[in-house]
Amino acid sequence: MKRSRINDIMAAADEMIRHHGFALPPFAYWSPDEFKARAASASRVIGARCGWDITDYGEGRFDEMGLFLFTLRNGSLSDLQRGGGMCYAEKLLISRQDQLSPMHSHILKAEDIINRGGATLVVELYGSDDQGRFAEDRGGLVRCDGIDRPYGPGDKLKLAPGESVTLMPGDWHAFWGEGGDVLIGEVSTVNDDLTDNIFREPIGRFAEIEEDVGPTHLLVSDYDRWLG
Repeated sequence: MKRSRINDIMAAADEMIRHHGFALPPFAYWSPDEFKARAASASRVIGARCGWDITDYGEGRFDEMGLFLFTLRNGSLSDLQRGGGMCYAEKLLISRQDQLSPMHSHILKAEDIINRGGATLVVELYGSDDQGRFAEDRGGLVRCDGIDRPYGPGDKLKLAPGESVTLMPGDWHAFWGEGGDVLIGEVSTVNDDLTDNIFREPIGRFAEIEEDVGPTHLLVSDYDRWLG
């Protein structure tokens, strides 16, 4: 993806988030130079990989297959492993109309996916085999707004604004906006996008970036290179 396109997506996402009554934290608006200057005090933000995240899954077709994310807060794996402390994470996502977030599952993360506003969010579901692999002939059980609901392989949940689904490790899922763009909330256990996204197809989690202009704000995938 071109950096200029990423900058435009950030601006449009910020506008949509504000339209729905949410506001991003102050560090969202730091310039790259300001982030460098404040890296020591922001070590928790950097280490937890909080911030902007825009991906086309390495396929170069963002409008057809992609996702906007902003990680607001993220706990630590060590706390999760010992069973106490900051064991949770929270994100805002934007799924555009007919923009696929491809079929994937998680090994550790349980998550609530919440339609925070906009159009309908469609979530396609499949179950796992005994080794946790994608199983095209298996369903499972999810919780929708506190109510248990069985699903068959390939069932599609349609979540209106305010509705949610709880997904556990081994619930394979893909999602997209239907009838328009959707602002999504994600509340989960500790999030690790480097190792805990298992895709059905061999695709990447992060975009490859062409630096045609400078970044307005850094992506989480920029932190290692820009901030050391």
